[in-house]
Amino acid sequence: MAKTRKAKMIKSPDGNKLAIVNPDAAGIDIADTEMQVCVPEDRDGENNRRFGSFTCDLNMIVDWLKACHITTVAMEATGIYYLQLFLKLQDAGIEVLLANPRDVKNLSGHKTDSADAEWLMLLHRYGLLKPCYQPGNAARQIRNLSRQRNNLIRSADKQIQYMQKAMEQMNIKLSTVITDITGLSGRTIITAILQGKRDPVELASLAQSNCKASREDIAKSLEGTWDVDLLFMLQQSLDAYDFFISQTEECDKQLEVLLAAYQARMDTNADMLVRHDRRKGARSKNAPDIDVEKYAYAIWGVNVFDIPGLKDLAVMQLIGELGHDFIDKFESAEKFCRWCNLTPENKISGGKILSSRVQKRKNPVGQIFRKAAAPMAREKSEMGNYYRRIRAKSGALQANVATAHKIAKIFYAMVKTKEKYNPAKVGIDEREIMERKIVRLERTLEKLNQKYKQAS
Repeated sequence: MAKTRKAKMIKSPDGNKLAIVNPDAAGIDIADTEMQVCVPEDRDGENNRRFGSFTCDLNMIVDWLKACHITTVAMEATGIYYLQLFLKLQDAGIEVLLANPRDVKNLSGHKTDSADAEWLMLLHRYGLLKPCYQPGNAARQIRNLSRQRNNLIRSADKQIQYMQKAMEQMNIKLSTVITDITGLSGRTIITAILQGKRDPVELASLAQSNCKASREDIAKSLEGTWDVDLLFMLQQSLDAYDFFISQTEECDKQLEVLLAAYQARMDTNADMLVRHDRRKGARSKNAPDIDVEKYAYAIWGVNVFDIPGLKDLAVMQLIGELGHDFIDKFESAEKFCRWCNLTPENKISGGKILSSRVQKRKNPVGQIFRKAAAPMAREKSEMGNYYRRIRAKSGALQANVATAHKIAKIFYAMVKTKEKYNPAKVGIDEREIMERKIVRLERTLEKLNQKYKQAS
């Protein structure tokens, strides 16, 4: 085992030094096959130990930490390797602080697992670590299945691309005249093709009456070569697509079970829910067949569906990523938005902002709010006006981040205060914008008239 290294105390000019605020702290360096655990030197003669990663080893770690009277532990949030030990420590009543690896990587000297564990312990003892946010176990289960559902949807979309590729190689241009080949019209035509039908006119007649493309255009797109190998590929891609969709439906059923169990833990009366008035066709194709609005209201006590851009899929993901008590972990809306990576990191020197950019890192919650902000470019509401106003000044990318930041702040405020969504707080409405434009144009016209009179 590597030799234990001692911490260096840093003194300030007035003689002050850092105080130990977590005396019963330990540090754990996480890896796939082993865990390096370090406790204060006065707790055990061999205070920096290496353990395996099997379940029996994790139980040994918990027993050793309890024997050393450790009450709080710091570890890096490394992939998924920390999770089982994290849960076991929590079950044992030991507080766990998950640190961002970026915040603890500045250890100088020779890097070893034992040195990393000791460095984590020292930083935690002096209160120098910032915790990563982790939802409760009930929310984590929903988060796991929500992410699994996203993976299934992505896999299904990949199979659609394979179907389009197989048809393109046969010069079947169905995807150019029908937007969604997995819709009712496209699916009926593809099924008939795989059953052996080849007449373009007969196949085109299978399209639904509400299909925007004409029967003549559909028939022209269905004149191809009908290669045996490519038809086989098309069949397999369609079967794979059906499999992933069926798996998604099974995932939705299990998600509803978890959401119902989570709802049962809350004190909110779901009968008080005033449902959001949705437009026709507002649900997306991949939206879960779950009453997410009811569960979200029970968990947060307010209807977040009133916020423009937040729909079934986004809200279900937010439940899993945040849980019901996230407002207790973030003191303000600005800190919440900074964690979501929706706030630019300003570099200031001499009182001047040298740069102001959003960091290049992905936060799942921030990505949800960004996706919710994207449709605001076409939304006829105060939020849509805000998006277009920022886009006109700074461009689409900045408008998306700024609008996502606005949605996140409103979401945080609604959950914290339990107040309904107020569009007036988003910004000025379309009528006021037009009135301001008219006033500005009238002033410009008046100045031009004065110049014209002076010139004449």
